Amino acid sequence: MILKLKFIFIINALVMSRPWRRRAAALALPLAVVLGASVPPAWAQVQSASDSNRTAAPASPDATDPASSPSAGADPETMLPHFRNSRFLLSGQANFVFQTHPDFHADYSGPHSLSASYDKATSRVMTLYTGVRLNNSTELLVDIEEAGGTALTQGFGLAGNTDLDIVRNPLLSKAPYLGRGMIHKVFAFSKDKVENQHSFLSLFDELPRRRLEIRFGKFSMPDFFDTNSVGSDTHFQFLNWSVDNDGAWDYAADTRGYTVGIVADYEDRDWGFRFAEALMPKVANGIDLVWRPWQVHAENWEYELRHGILPKKSGVVRLLAYTNYANMGVYRDAVAQYQEHLVTVPDITNHPWHITRKYGFGVNLEQNLAPNFTAYARWGWDNGRTESFAYTEIDSTFNQGIGVNGALWHRKQDRAGFAFVSNGIKKDHQLYLANGGLGFLLGDGGLSYGRENILESYYTAHVWRGIYLAPGVQHINNPGYNRDRGPVVVPTLRGHVEF
Repeated sequence: MILKLKFIFIINALVMSRPWRRRAAALALPLAVVLGASVPPAWAQVQSASDSNRTAAPASPDATDPASSPSAGADPETMLPHFRNSRFLLSGQANFVFQTHPDFHADYSGPHSLSASYDKATSRVMTLYTGVRLNNSTELLVDIEEAGGTALTQGFGLAGNTDLDIVRNPLLSKAPYLGRGMIHKVFAFSKDKVENQHSFLSLFDELPRRRLEIRFGKFSMPDFFDTNSVGSDTHFQFLNWSVDNDGAWDYAADTRGYTVGIVADYEDRDWGFRFAEALMPKVANGIDLVWRPWQVHAENWEYELRHGILPKKSGVVRLLAYTNYANMGVYRDAVAQYQEHLVTVPDITNHPWHITRKYGFGVNLEQNLAPNFTAYARWGWDNGRTESFAYTEIDSTFNQGIGVNGALWHRKQDRAGFAFVSNGIKKDHQLYLANGGLGFLLGDGGLSYGRENILESYYTAHVWRGIYLAPGVQHINNPGYNRDRGPVVVPTLRGHVEF
């Protein structure tokens, strides 16, 4: 009872501490009305202020999929009962993250440095999930979202930022906005069916085992690509950008984490292949997309094999590739302008409109080790020649961790995890920052380069009827790739409500 009262007090403090939090609390009230299918555990992800931080595992459950294993955890308990056999969805969530850090060592700081002085910040993301199943093969899904609060140093200074829910552009409107809006069509290629888990991405009770799924509209790329049952969900799992996503995957998105496009996903018994074509933003970290797909566009490909690496243990292997075409600067050209004394500091945006290409690859592994234990690893790489544009300033990354389900200690709604990630940038990107250049996230005015290494741990406890409390901590060495700054310790407290 004491723990429940403490949690309620903390949530009230987060919601009511400022006038706009009162509006957020008022917005949360309609979310408590639930008419449709339940939202899944969503091991299932924002690169910025949005609920795109939350994705679902592939729709087809399979004995070889870690998301269907005991280690993935039980469906989250909700505040109000859900009706799984309804063709309608009306549900919601609210996620509050409080973070702070003490003073830390810094030989110098620049305009895009993480503040070396004590700082604190609270972010929020609130989502209303709606949908309707039109027939046995077509559905319409629409999510309304509200995001706000603040970020540590307004989101600057870290490639692997500590909170995936933050608003990276504080000038964005606090009004609710359309998060997702898509049509989902399923084409059957077999008569046998598999059970489908209801989620904000699909309301079907069952699906053909062999099928082609087409989605068109507004969505987030991590809804369907690079998903992971252990590290992809800021509501219940890790919070760091480069832990929940492949940091070197500069996926097409506006500053809230969404894009417009089409996704084609072919699923068979033990494997799947998906492709997406989507729009890119006008400028790095921009809110406006370019509506000229014949010029500015992004392609993503992913092959998924649902087979474990260890004998008689379930697992998944995902192979990702992407290409982006947009008005991106080239780091080497920006440095050359500086060396030729054409500019006082290198500026990656100092170029006429031109289309350049960025590409990269990723590997995403999951492996069940024992009941209630799942390990995972990610590796990512991009060419590093062109400007970091839509996600974060990472050109290479390696990430590994483990997730544990609370059923092991008789609390099936609880979960815990530990992860390590090491991020890096290519030589051209290093020289750009070392000479005083600014990226949309980084820029200390100089650079003594070292890989940005991060440790993160969390424990998510179910307190009462859809209310969850999650303390955690992150330790960052060489923030912003700079050995002259840090290390930084960031304690975290997350409050989450499933309506």
